[in-house]
Amino acid sequence: MKLIVEKDKLNITPELFMRQAGYTYLRDRHTGKDSFARRAGSNFYPRFHVYINEGDEKIVFNLHLDQKKPSYQGARAHSAEYEGEAVEREMERLKGLIA
Repeated sequence: MKLIVEKDKLNITPELFMRQAGYTYLRDRHTGKDSFARRAGSNFYPRFHVYINEGDEKIVFNLHLDQKKPSYQGARAHSAEYEGEAVEREMERLKGLIA
């Protein structure tokens, strides 16, 4: 699920916003991609996972819910939800923090 925000609506950097929203910075050691994650419970999984794409005028927060880690060694794919009640609630929470 994507949240698209005009840059002038966010008075801090996207990275600082994610940290203030309770997310932790992650760097994928295989791809080198930066992202942010926030636990949805007491364990490492499930977790909310956000990638940020920043353009000249807009910031895109791409949110999904990682249900579990990859099932077998060498796999990077995992069970993720890109929509649904939990993802929608988290998206509304993030929107509320921006407003």
